[in-house]
Amino acid sequence: MDAWFACSVLTGADAVTTLTGGTMAFELGIYSTGNTPRLPDGSLGRTSDAIRNLMEAIVLAEQVGLDFFGVGEHHRAETPVSSPVSILNAAAAVTKCIRLGSAVTVLSTDDPIRIYQQHATAAAISNGRVEIIAGRGSSIDSFPLFGYRIEEYDSLYAEKLELLLLLNANERVTWSGAYRSMPIVDATVVPRADMPLRIWLGTGGNPGSSSRAGEAGLPVAYEILSGNGRSWARTVQIYREAGLRSGHGASDLLVSAASHGFLDSDGRTAKDTFYQYERTAMEVAAKQRGFAVPDRAYFEANSAPGGMAFAGDPTEIADRLIELQSTLGHTRHILQMDIGGIPHAQFMKSIELLGTIVAPRVRAAIG
Repeated sequence: MDAWFACSVLTGADAVTTLTGGTMAFELGIYSTGNTPRLPDGSLGRTSDAIRNLMEAIVLAEQVGLDFFGVGEHHRAETPVSSPVSILNAAAAVTKCIRLGSAVTVLSTDDPIRIYQQHATAAAISNGRVEIIAGRGSSIDSFPLFGYRIEEYDSLYAEKLELLLLLNANERVTWSGAYRSMPIVDATVVPRADMPLRIWLGTGGNPGSSSRAGEAGLPVAYEILSGNGRSWARTVQIYREAGLRSGHGASDLLVSAASHGFLDSDGRTAKDTFYQYERTAMEVAAKQRGFAVPDRAYFEANSAPGGMAFAGDPTEIADRLIELQSTLGHTRHILQMDIGGIPHAQFMKSIELLGTIVAPRVRAAIG
């Protein structure tokens, strides 16, 4: 299945162009943290299968014309992608057009030098299609795993973000910080991406994070799992106002939204499937984090028009994405659809519907 668009592989900036040569104004894509298959008895299968399935999904996403595939960092048996950049390097080698990125890299518990080096390597392999979405802690499992205190997640993030941005702008770096045992003195950090990497600040909607991203002039990537368009528009406004106050141009203040969703040719089937596997994922998370699992009414409301879960038939999902974009003015929307052990074949069919039916409808409306 061929991608619908012509792909011109460029170094640095936007690599995907339309048939008429214009840069994509709105991007649609997928993100995943891996999805370990469930066996017939309900137990988990092999985490290695989750990695192989993810690679197949990335290849299909490009084939059906989607713009972006993000790979997130988790450290659980159910969601076993612990090293997003390993997947990005492999994906960079087997794709030609689709933009790739971490979604997110947990910057607070990683080393900024290694993050830059690994993503710069993937950028070289992909010819400039790789980005970084850096978050404070979408998954807290990495903190005890790598010996960090969760109480310090914000100060860790602030310090490491400062270094990551410095590395992205300079080949030779001198720097010191409270969480680094020794200062960096005129160190050469290679390989270098041909152009500075696009670094997004990933957040679940914290107002402080929105202000931080705006003040730094960084694009912001929101994980939008609940609420409504009006409430998220207020969050986006905090970001844009902070950016404009700090002297950044409106064109620099990009917004991406990430949501859960699932597609089927029949909308009722899509919602029932989404509920089944989303509930499984929520039950696992509830046991680990100690919160109550929302009831069926919550899932129905959140996947209905006005909600922030995008489960339904292609026409409904396209219309809802168009409406949300008119409210937020965001430049990218990505969906996580491989949730709770959903069978791989159903995930792949959902990707195909998103790329072949939803994406053209959304692009025609948004431009």
